[in-house]
Amino acid sequence: MPVVSTLRLNMTGHAAKPEDEAKRYQAAIDMAAYADANGFGAIGLEEHHCADNGWLPSPLLMAGMIAARTDTVQINVTALLITLYDPIRLAEDIAVLDLSSAGRFNFVAGLGYRPEEYHALGKDWGSRGKSMDETIETLLTAWRGEPFEYKGQTIRVTPVPASRPHPPFFIGGMSKAAARRAARFALPFFPPMPIPELEALYYQEVQARGHAGNPNCFVYDISSQNTMLFVDPEPDRAWEELGPFFLRELQEYAGWKRDGVKRPLEDNVDSVEDLRKQGRFAILTPAQCLERLSAEGDHVAVLHPLAGGVPVDRAWNSLRLYVDEVLRPLKALTNT
Repeated sequence: MPVVSTLRLNMTGHAAKPEDEAKRYQAAIDMAAYADANGFGAIGLEEHHCADNGWLPSPLLMAGMIAARTDTVQINVTALLITLYDPIRLAEDIAVLDLSSAGRFNFVAGLGYRPEEYHALGKDWGSRGKSMDETIETLLTAWRGEPFEYKGQTIRVTPVPASRPHPPFFIGGMSKAAARRAARFALPFFPPMPIPELEALYYQEVQARGHAGNPNCFVYDISSQNTMLFVDPEPDRAWEELGPFFLRELQEYAGWKRDGVKRPLEDNVDSVEDLRKQGRFAILTPAQCLERLSAEGDHVAVLHPLAGGVPVDRAWNSLRLYVDEVLRPLKALTNT
């Protein structure tokens, strides 16, 4: 099976000076174009707001800029916090993305777990579950391109997406409610880590609702996408230099932990040594990376070159080394 290479761009680790942050965003878009030109399968974006470390807050805008610079690569947002948007405007924006990218845009519909994000965007935290259902229903209805009743008046949303029956998306989450919601709407379920009991519940609900024949009804397998790869000729030296940037990103994420809210990768990470043991990031030589991807059955490679504020030049070095000394040899092996 060919390796699918993914470029993750979540823009953590923002620079102190706006002019330096501008260079990081410009580099990210250039990297997306480079990844597309060299056969990457996907560009991964995310959404968070009011993050001290600068997490990407505008994934739809970023996706549009990347779509304009690429031709074949898929553009994914995992996750798009759909309850923080006006549903009609969201339907319009995604329709435009779908048309302009020729159907290359998809997303995971997320509910979010940070009350401060709801507050910042003027949304009610207490009614988020109801809002999630209403937003999904509105999107699916609006994308049909037909008149429908919305808040007491008849409207018609244009343009109509090219992707039929609608732009591809998944329902995210780690709760029973999320699994049931995905089954109820006959949409694929995308938990951020393998959770067998939720997978079983999802398929049970799908069967009970008569959706078993729907090709959209499946659980997305994310088991091979939980390690971020960085390629460097000297991994130990690179860990000393780059480990603090990786740690910066994970400690920001850890700071959002809330009692009673399940999230992936909740291990305490207090040092670079802890981070190395955790395995969330791996710094490998080109030979080690090539061996891992060709021999261990790990068919998804996630590159996260700008993680936590890694300097742009170091990020480019890793990405180019992966393309030249890992991805191209892998393609040669696949074609022989």
